[in-house]
Amino acid sequence: MRFELLDIIPHQRHPITGEQASPAERLAQVLETARRAEELGFDSFAVGERHAGDFLSSSPATVLAAIAVSTTRIRLHTGVTVLSVLDPVRAAEDYATIDQLSRGRLEITIGKGNEVLQYPLFGLDLADQWDLLAEKHGLLRRLWREEGLTWSGRFRPPLEQSTTTLPRPFAGAPRIWHGSATSLASGALAGVWGEPLFTANAIQPRENYKVLIDHWRQEYAAHGHDPRHAYLGAGSGAGGIFLADTTQEAKRRFGPVYEALTAAREVPGNNTPFRDIDQAIAEGPSLVGSPAQVVEKILSYHEFYGHDLQSVSLPTVLPFGEQLDVLERFALEVIPAVRAAAPTTLWGDGDPYAGRPEAYGATEPDAAAAIDRDHDHHRENAA
Repeated sequence: MRFELLDIIPHQRHPITGEQASPAERLAQVLETARRAEELGFDSFAVGERHAGDFLSSSPATVLAAIAVSTTRIRLHTGVTVLSVLDPVRAAEDYATIDQLSRGRLEITIGKGNEVLQYPLFGLDLADQWDLLAEKHGLLRRLWREEGLTWSGRFRPPLEQSTTTLPRPFAGAPRIWHGSATSLASGALAGVWGEPLFTANAIQPRENYKVLIDHWRQEYAAHGHDPRHAYLGAGSGAGGIFLADTTQEAKRRFGPVYEALTAAREVPGNNTPFRDIDQAIAEGPSLVGSPAQVVEKILSYHEFYGHDLQSVSLPTVLPFGEQLDVLERFALEVIPAVRAAAPTTLWGDGDPYAGRPEAYGATEPDAAAAIDRDHDHHRENAA
């Protein structure tokens, strides 16, 4: 198993004390957390993207660029890049710049996002969100792989002149993952192109996410991609990780904070159905408890999903020093045990992207047809 630390940069008050870091302090914490995660042996650090609500992650490329120049080893990720609302030319330029700054440590996860307000903000129609994602994903791939490109599509003006975005990626196109939370469409798009999936694993029963994962694997196999490279990432619910010597102590210390957040519907990025800490631990994916219990829970999800990358987040309303203590304890007492029990080739021997080849995966599959099939599937299920 590989491990990623994700920050979607919520900017919230502590629900009990009312304390809140300033925007400058909060962003500085993100950079310090990334440096500390690298020191502690995390494999990846991810920054989210939000354009509505109390978040400071509207410009993840800027934050990742700062992290790129203050770290040397840890891989850089997004969670997610809301590609549906972005210009692929601009995204290709921004993220290739980060890839150069980090000397090839960048991978991105794309999605349509989980905030409907961002579509009118960018002058887009919510009804087009999946078609926007499919078209922009295809163009982004080509911009990173081709020089002298001409192109035309539905949602942006054509590239009529020979186009080469600069800078080029550091050593071939970065890998693209696909974020999946509620729809078969993301899995279909990922499967057609032979790209990995990242299941949100946040606010639904895990059986619901398994349906989406299985669909991705079916599409992946149907299009002839090598199953050895069908890598899967998984989130860990809302609220953040929290460890203590015993699960009872973890509940006592973190439970009131979690429950105050959920009572105010302020769990970052999610309207979680797991309203109290007992339910969140027993029925949801939250990683709160003793190190041994958290290890056991991650491995139980691994047995069910077969994932290669575990993403976790810190409870960023807590005092920053306490967050770093939790991070260190997770790195020292959880990660080694899970890695030993759940090996993976991700970013190691056997992974084509470990050394970033010039190009990998499908060339020009009929991605639109796959999305159309899944739209038909949704309509049939709704009928």
